[in-house]
Amino acid sequence: MAIERIIDAGIHDDDIDEKRIDVSLRPKSFNEYIGQDRLKNNLKLAIDAAKKRNEPIDHVLLYGPPGLGKTTMATVIANEMGANIRVTAGPTIERAGDLASILTNLADGDILFIDEIHRLGRTVEEVLYSAMEDFKLDIMIGKGPAARSVRLDLPRFTVIGATTRTGALTAPLRDRFGIIHRLEFYTPNEVSRIIERASNILDSKIDPKAAAILSTRARLTPRIANRLLKRVRDYADVNGDGIIDVPTTNSALALLEIDELGLDPGDRNLLTSIIDNYGSNPVGLNTIAALTGDEATTIEDFYEPYLLQIGFIERTPRGRRVTAKAFKHIGRQFEGNKN
Repeated sequence: MAIERIIDAGIHDDDIDEKRIDVSLRPKSFNEYIGQDRLKNNLKLAIDAAKKRNEPIDHVLLYGPPGLGKTTMATVIANEMGANIRVTAGPTIERAGDLASILTNLADGDILFIDEIHRLGRTVEEVLYSAMEDFKLDIMIGKGPAARSVRLDLPRFTVIGATTRTGALTAPLRDRFGIIHRLEFYTPNEVSRIIERASNILDSKIDPKAAAILSTRARLTPRIANRLLKRVRDYADVNGDGIIDVPTTNSALALLEIDELGLDPGDRNLLTSIIDNYGSNPVGLNTIAALTGDEATTIEDFYEPYLLQIGFIERTPRGRRVTAKAFKHIGRQFEGNKN
């Protein structure tokens, strides 16, 4: 089922339609990249060492929730290395031959960015093992008894993999990455700076107080922050003078039904469904899916990460449990466990 929530961190159709703008919003260097300081410091060290030895940077695995800038960071790494980057995604590489075609067209020092790398097929993964470790490509020529294996030399390249589910990666693939880092959620101050930077690029004037309000509604995620900024900019252009001030921002967010913590009607429906039927008792994931009408994977990927982050849901051995903090936000009386 397609998810089209404004505060969903996944990529929306409007993000694709505004691709030209989205690309311009992406930082191109570490100096432009706001936040993720620990990650940037570690990558700067690895890049400086690789450039000093005149070698490609080691293979990099970036993981974390969607919308935090894994693709952007891959582009920044390529720019800092002065390397060409080839972008693809796990689901699009269906056969080993598809991967072989990509690998044989790389040059020395190139970067191959594979988004959703956990969705690579097993046969494709096995081809990637030797390519990453030995820079060799094993391919089969012919069929049947006449088939023979040929090993081709590959240029020294770097794989940057991105995944939202590092646990879904097989151990042999994960072990071939020399640099593994998690992208963390941003702070409200960092998100506010991202919004002000994007506003300047979009040539929209924004009040710093309005940017601060948007930063509290963006679920600590830059992709959502930029999307909210565009929607508030639309509201300001149609219902005002184009300036994004505090009243305009509050009116636009009220129209979008996004509250002060960034929860939308879908989040509130999930919480109230659990509270109405089970109170503060643990509930299984499939039961929650039946209550809300969503798929279990949708709840895991799109609802839970942020609700866990802000302490509204807890995972227990018996299932998910709504916390007293969530009861208070929804406006319900917390009565503790019923059994």
